[in-house]
Amino acid sequence: MDKRKIRVALTNGDTNGIGYELIFKAFKTPAMFDLCTPIIYGSPKVASYHCDALGLDGNTFSIISDASEAKDGRLNLLTAYDDEVKVDLGMPSQDASRAAIKSIDRAITDFKDGLFDVLVMAPVEKDNMHVDGYDFPCNERFIEICLASEKKGLDVLMGENMRLASLTGDIALRDVPTAISEEGIINTVAQLYATLRRDFSIENPRIAVLALNPNDTDAHPGKEEQEMVIPAIQKLSDAGVCVFGPYQSEKFFGDGGFMAFDAVVSMYWDQGLAPMKALCPDGNVHYLAGLPIVSTSPDLSPCYNIAGMGKADATAMRNAIYLAIDAFRARHDFDEPYANPLQKIYKERKDDSEKARFAIPKKHSFHKDGEKGGNAGANGANA
Repeated sequence: MDKRKIRVALTNGDTNGIGYELIFKAFKTPAMFDLCTPIIYGSPKVASYHCDALGLDGNTFSIISDASEAKDGRLNLLTAYDDEVKVDLGMPSQDASRAAIKSIDRAITDFKDGLFDVLVMAPVEKDNMHVDGYDFPCNERFIEICLASEKKGLDVLMGENMRLASLTGDIALRDVPTAISEEGIINTVAQLYATLRRDFSIENPRIAVLALNPNDTDAHPGKEEQEMVIPAIQKLSDAGVCVFGPYQSEKFFGDGGFMAFDAVVSMYWDQGLAPMKALCPDGNVHYLAGLPIVSTSPDLSPCYNIAGMGKADATAMRNAIYLAIDAFRARHDFDEPYANPLQKIYKERKDDSEKARFAIPKKHSFHKDGEKGGNAGANGANA
């Protein structure tokens, strides 16, 4: 990695929300400029309006016309759209949603040209993002479309003590059972496993998979557990992935079992989101895994009720910036040894002497005290 500072692109989010306030507060501390060079993708007029509403100095940011002009030690603002945008703080509007989409779109264009390193997105309200007949899908789907990537992104919610991914995502509860498949479980866990290794420097991640049904999955596993979840975990385990489950959500979170894992895969969002919000209520960050771009966003809505009042807590925004920088560095360090591999100058002799040692898989489960035990049955996957 070269010696220049990491360039962080920041989209303005919903212009009637708290996006600009979060960015301004995050970079109020001079030490932030020691970590990175920030580039806001937005509008000077809109940014100035927010500065006035918040009582900030007019010199809060410097205007640039191209990301290549970004300077270290200051908050650079790139004009991502020239349209006149009416700012009506606290009120969702088509103008605000259009500005949010254009901000992301321009940032992705610059990423393709290599003009910045990581992307941090300010909050948007997906339900309000219906502009000119276009229904904004969500951040990760929109970025996939812009990048024309064949890979699917995976939204991972990061908290102080937990990382959470959802198998079925944000769909109606009635549709969850039919959306579950063995292949889907394998793909989601494999993608999460690869991300934890590459972007978070966890050499052998431990991943827990939750059960769909609330019954005792050890003695009486449900249909989905028997037909899809347990077989998927077995195949992943046989492939060398350190995955366990399926676990009942109530016992898993209530007994502290989640503390033994690097990440959790829930069957649907609320199954893991509700306990995570209770256990890690503040400062959480969404990480978009599995795509060429390193992208994060604070786990916040536009918070219309406090927009422009100076009441927004920038902790999650700072955490999103920290996480993006750390992941970018980890990914670089992981990829670097593979960039120019040494050619083999000798023929390796195959040695099967260790095979017998690992021929018999061990069963693991977690008792109420959180300690690892044996003979887990359906509740413990092969390690």
